Amino acid sequence: MTNLIHTPMAVAPNAEQLQIWRAQLACGFPQVADVFAACMLEANAKLSVEGLDDYLAQARFLGKMGRGAEPVLIFLQEWPRVAQLVGEDALSPVMAAVKLINKSPNSDAIAPFLQALAPVARRLPTQAQLQHYLDLTLMLMERTSSSIHGIHKTYASPSLTVFFEKSPQLLELLSLQGLSHWVDYGIRNYSHHPEQQRDYFSLTSADSRAVLQRERHGTLLMDHTRALDLYLRALWQDADVLVPYSTAFNVQRQPMPYFDAMGIRMPDVYDERAGISGLDRYRAALAHIAAHKRWSTAIFGDNFSPAQRMAIECFEDSRVEALAMRDYPGLRRIFMALHPTPIEGACNPATHSCLRHRLALLSRALLSPTSTNPLKRFEQVQLTDWVQRFHALLAQGESSTSEMAGLALSYLGKTRLQSDQLPNTWFKDTEVDYRDDNRHLWRFHELSDDEESFEAPDQTPPTQEIQSLPPRHYPEWDYTSQTFRPDWVSLYERLHPSGNAADIDALLAKHSALTKRLKRLLDLLKPQDKVRVRYQEDGSELDLDVAIRSLIDLRAGSQPDPRINMSHTTDGRSIAVTLLLDLSQSLNEKARGSDQTVLQLSQEAASMLAWAIEQLGDPFAIAGFHSNTRHDVRYLHLKGFGERWGDDVKARLAAMQAGYSTRMGAAMRHAAHTLGTQQADKKLLLVLTDGQPSDIDAHDERLLIEDAHQAVRELDNQGIFTYCINLDAAADAYVSDIFGRQYTVIDNIASLPEQLPKLFMALTR
Repeated sequence: MTNLIHTPMAVAPNAEQLQIWRAQLACGFPQVADVFAACMLEANAKLSVEGLDDYLAQARFLGKMGRGAEPVLIFLQEWPRVAQLVGEDALSPVMAAVKLINKSPNSDAIAPFLQALAPVARRLPTQAQLQHYLDLTLMLMERTSSSIHGIHKTYASPSLTVFFEKSPQLLELLSLQGLSHWVDYGIRNYSHHPEQQRDYFSLTSADSRAVLQRERHGTLLMDHTRALDLYLRALWQDADVLVPYSTAFNVQRQPMPYFDAMGIRMPDVYDERAGISGLDRYRAALAHIAAHKRWSTAIFGDNFSPAQRMAIECFEDSRVEALAMRDYPGLRRIFMALHPTPIEGACNPATHSCLRHRLALLSRALLSPTSTNPLKRFEQVQLTDWVQRFHALLAQGESSTSEMAGLALSYLGKTRLQSDQLPNTWFKDTEVDYRDDNRHLWRFHELSDDEESFEAPDQTPPTQEIQSLPPRHYPEWDYTSQTFRPDWVSLYERLHPSGNAADIDALLAKHSALTKRLKRLLDLLKPQDKVRVRYQEDGSELDLDVAIRSLIDLRAGSQPDPRINMSHTTDGRSIAVTLLLDLSQSLNEKARGSDQTVLQLSQEAASMLAWAIEQLGDPFAIAGFHSNTRHDVRYLHLKGFGERWGDDVKARLAAMQAGYSTRMGAAMRHAAHTLGTQQADKKLLLVLTDGQPSDIDAHDERLLIEDAHQAVRELDNQGIFTYCINLDAAADAYVSDIFGRQYTVIDNIASLPEQLPKLFMALTR
């Protein structure tokens, strides 16, 4: 970075010099004239002579640009600070970016761009980093601005302005590489939908936050849950569940750790701070919470004021930490490094409420080892007195929460100032971020006297049948970036409605001749021969050959083989099968060469296959699926593994209906979720479909094909064999891209009821 910043002038510029600069600026906006002198005073102190000339020249350009006074005002106020951070040479690429934005339909984004420049420069303090940021913003503008004729951009980017507004916050959480990945994800997935694109870049969509969390750096709680769980169990005999919460989106008031009946709530990420690693910061927070759970007792807080509760919490936090350090001295180094060190006298009681500051000073003093002389570190005699009283109580044992409450009330009564009521509170160096919010310390006799605040009794009948389950979220593969979209698809599973079971019996009677032929083939597949299992210590009968050999060994003085029994087992099959039916809208069309619809033929084929598998005794399940965008993939259970082939299953098959689209990857992943739990040597997923994967919100037809292919690979890694029966005459163009060689295309759909059971028997022979 070229350093052209010179030493600030000791003398303010005179009126003549200001007049020369006004002439160079040549700007007639009255808002600019009001602040010009103050801006030039700062600029003259921070910029070189050449830098000052460039500063005024570029400000003049912004004033003549025709975008009002706001861009030139922001530039005059912000650029000197930016130049101090990244150097004056960065002005050329910054203004080049401004000019490109101005030539596009996105000129309204110039003011937010300039406004964000200073905080961005604080996070990216080199010209190379700032240039990467500028390149990223111009790429975002180019790819999200739209055109009618495909030549010149005519519509502004829906996301550029909100991106500039959020970029300081994003760079507080992400590295430049992580920011680039986050931006690229939003462009690729929301370029066709302005509303969703705006939600993504403004951090209001769940998908935006999920990708942001994926790209964050630091020590992630989820990466160290096992180690921290063992730490809690070994040192504190605590088995509570660790539940992460995000600190990325609530910038006004950061949440604090806490614990309740559902577990211990901790931030999802900790960065290294004050020489303490993120993992040790988690250990400090967990040690503090575990110490509260071991030594604190809840007390009634109805009659305490907020200030009194704050003081009691300060003393109680210090007590449990002192006890924790007594048992585990190594915690002292972490606690002392993470605890803020307030400067005594920093808070002026004439202008601020200093209660928090005094309590932070007290807390720091209470943590200090007793061998340290507090008089050397703290000037207030009262502070030293309370430190000694605190340690005197702990010298007698563990003390108690009630004793700390009495000590805190006494302290507050003798140190309270009238200025503690002032609205301006001193917060600097008062937050101990590894401590919890102490909600567990307080009990209340009643929440409110208003009857409307009481909970209404539960009116839900206890025997009410649950018709559907909460959604399951599955990732989806993005082949363009070779990454998964986290929690992209919402899948709803439910039991398929029932119809008339007699309709399925009629279908089976219709195919009685086929049933007889299949039965002869099935008899050949049924396990019939018994297999002898020899060399068993416990068995159903004696194995004479082994028994005689053991007797000879015994007579000869050798150690006889005790495995003289044998048992028998059936040479059986160990196969579990799931038939996954595509129930998309296209099944309502008439099948080629038949008066029946594809849905009716699929219904007959599923019935014949279910009957055949029932004859073999293999565990099997049947399910159907269709989708209406990624937010609504429906998975309908027709037969579960635990159900017998009977009237209930037949009634569901009889009521099969088709509609919506075909998002195949999510359905296969969910089918594998249940199939994978079966105890079988071979697990087979049969997918019956009449077309390629598609959905109304997938504009790239390859997207869902590649996702389905990735799902097949995932299932293969889980030991599940996937096979597709495709009824589309044009399936050869895409089906091999999904299933490789594991597919069959049935050109004559009318033969499906006969072909499907035979195909199954061939696959499981």
